[in-house]
Amino acid sequence: MVGNKLSQLGAFLLLAVLLSVSTFSRPSGAGTSWTVRRSGWFPHLYGVTYGNGTFVAVGLNGTILTSRDGVNWTKRVSGTDERLEGVTYGNGIFVAVGHFGTILTSRDGVKWTKQDPGTKSDLYGVTYGNGIFVAVGGIADDEVRGIILTSRDGVKWTKQVSGTNGWLNDVTYGNGTFVAVGWDGTILTSPNGVKWTKRNSGTKSYLGGVTYGNGIFVAVGLNGTILTSRDGVKWTKQVSGTENHLGGVTYGNGIFVAVGEDGTILTSPDGVKWTQQVSGTKNPLFDVTYGNGTFVAVGTLGTILTSPDGVNWTERVSGTENHLRGVTYGNGTFVAVGTLGTILTSRDSVKWTKQVSWMENGLNGVTYGNGIFVAVGYNGTILTSPDGVKWTKQVSGTNGWLNDVTYGNGIFVAVGDWGTILTSPDGVNWTERVSGTENHLWGVTYGNGIFVAVGYNGTILTSPDGVKWTKRTSGTENNLGGVTYGNGTFVAVGLFGILLTSREGVIWTKRVSGTENHLYDVTYGNGIFVAVGDDGTILTSPNGVKWTKQVSGTKSDLVGVTYGNGIFVAVGEGETILTSP
Repeated sequence: MVGNKLSQLGAFLLLAVLLSVSTFSRPSGAGTSWTVRRSGWFPHLYGVTYGNGTFVAVGLNGTILTSRDGVNWTKRVSGTDERLEGVTYGNGIFVAVGHFGTILTSRDGVKWTKQDPGTKSDLYGVTYGNGIFVAVGGIADDEVRGIILTSRDGVKWTKQVSGTNGWLNDVTYGNGTFVAVGWDGTILTSPNGVKWTKRNSGTKSYLGGVTYGNGIFVAVGLNGTILTSRDGVKWTKQVSGTENHLGGVTYGNGIFVAVGEDGTILTSPDGVKWTQQVSGTKNPLFDVTYGNGTFVAVGTLGTILTSPDGVNWTERVSGTENHLRGVTYGNGTFVAVGTLGTILTSRDSVKWTKQVSWMENGLNGVTYGNGIFVAVGYNGTILTSPDGVKWTKQVSGTNGWLNDVTYGNGIFVAVGDWGTILTSPDGVNWTERVSGTENHLWGVTYGNGIFVAVGYNGTILTSPDGVKWTKRTSGTENNLGGVTYGNGTFVAVGLFGILLTSREGVIWTKRVSGTENHLYDVTYGNGIFVAVGDDGTILTSPNGVKWTKQVSGTKSDLVGVTYGNGIFVAVGEGETILTSP
């Protein structure tokens, strides 16, 4: 529930990779038999609770997961892309809160409804007690202020006066009192959630989590800070035995459990004497809860740990993944890229390893040429790597989104929004070119001595050198998302199953795809074209004219495809990876 602030304060010091593989297979055949691969890199989870026989975990991009036993998790549709920071259960409903005033409610953790709290402030914590829900957060406009909202039913919310300028990160209820904690050691108490009193915590440390159990309140925060109080008024600092940041704390089965940076887990029978336990992970942990005889802790990269006693912990598979947008092959390595700076590499297309990109900007396309990989993405991002492992950020000279990149005739060409075209001889030094269009460009390839770029409203541009571009007539107004060259033919694909072919890139002919699903990318290898798109759509063709639909074994949208080392690799939604044969 405190992932955003801990990130700002340097708690994300180490990221780990979780690797797993699951397969779906059919009889072999190039481009016709596809196997589902799982990369195993998951989005961050910030909050977790237990109620109505169900664990609910929430996190990045509106992620919501549920589990009956803490072991097997199912992803739910939240209806929002906003980051969710906290979740609680009370009065027969779950309430999740997050950025820009996001509040979601659910009776069962499966079907979620968005509520309007009347604020766009970020919300970080929520609890239930004394017949009301209390949500806390912060806003920064003319000044920084702590936000407190209350609700009887989770639907209608009322803003209360917090009386503090510090952001509030978490809130709990116990012993007839609400306790909220936040920045600079802020602690507030209230008997009813309406009238709040500021208390002296005795620390200026950021406080990220608070709970109640065994007759005492326990608050945790930066640098291993742990505070305890019998009444929420007078607070005592305890020795935690760690300097790692602590982000979440709970009580259950007669013990307190606190979690934090570098997989830190501490336990205590009384909140005073704390013992460090072995978590088995170095991923930062943000929150922890207890229910059904089990502790559940959540953290970065979808990390979920469970324990029956707070001492012995087991890592679980969360079953949620980020999206992959592009894939290429070069130097004996497949490289896939996607949201939040995701970069995965594989030698065999089966086992994938997450690499460190050092950024959260989404990556849309990747290519290989002249001995280096080049990846492009949001806000003009360009990264280069000689091996797919170590990546360097380059200066693109633009803040616009870059959507695809290719290599040919000794130069790299990147294309993007508003007709942006960049060229580079080495992937390091980039020059912006005049495209002659303001339409977004989503795909680019090289073949037969020319570059071909495609994009919005059927836009097709060609260039012999990447510098001078000529607009061509495509014969369609459908958006075009991908283009490739093979067997003497250019093939472009786009919305509603549009397929175009051309021998020289000038005159284009519409082909029958046999589908109305959107197509996002196309490649050529082993004597066939392969196009991919919505709902796991895969089409193959020996000549670009006659197309056959194949069984992919997935309903995930596929947005990138490449060929290398005798294998087709398609990537898409939820870090889906398919291979053929």
